[in-house]
Amino acid sequence: MSEKVTFTGAGIRRGMRDCIPLLIGVTPFGIVCGIVAQGTGLSWLESSLLSGLCYAGSAQLVALANWGHPAGVVAASFTAFVVNLRLALMGPVLSPWLDRLRGWRLWGSLFVMADQNWAQAVRDMNAGGRDAGVLFGSGAIMWVMWVITSAVGYTLGSIVRPPPGHPLFFAALAVFVSMLASMWRGRGDVMPWLVAAIAASLVARLLPGTSWYIVAGALAGSLAGGLRDHYKT
Repeated sequence: MSEKVTFTGAGIRRGMRDCIPLLIGVTPFGIVCGIVAQGTGLSWLESSLLSGLCYAGSAQLVALANWGHPAGVVAASFTAFVVNLRLALMGPVLSPWLDRLRGWRLWGSLFVMADQNWAQAVRDMNAGGRDAGVLFGSGAIMWVMWVITSAVGYTLGSIVRPPPGHPLFFAALAVFVSMLASMWRGRGDVMPWLVAAIAASLVARLLPGTSWYIVAGALAGSLAGGLRDHYKT
């Protein structure tokens, strides 16, 4: 992108305005995260800090699924790290904007970047947009909504108190299954997905109570997909 990239208040406000429809999808997800956090024994403050500082719905749910008493901090942190590795691939797509930002504009934009506002920013950039404030504005309003809805969810959880084994506590699995549906490209995906599932299942049995099955499934599936693409060409 040869044009000058800007970061303006108008761009931030436009990002917030354009992101409003996405908040409809964030709301129930945040409420579920709050309920799950309450069910794992976190306090309201701990749950709110988790949502505010971690700010990663899928990673939060997977980390909470690995939470125990005493808390498995290392396992939960490692799991969140693995799940969020996709952000290392998403960031470079926006490099025409991000490479021209400095200080809080860069780090603030990266902190509030999620799948939804990233996709919105990519569309804006590809359409010729030059105001990187769009990414920060959309992410900021999503972050605020996420913290609020997860706090509401925690409060609802403390009132309803769903018992252990309630379907809500399988939210992490449901999230990733729903993500797979949107990523399906055809029968060619069956082989790498199957390899990933088998590898993850085997490692989960060999190393119960750990998060290594996530790494094993991701690596095995990626390798299988890479080999598939290599032999296609």
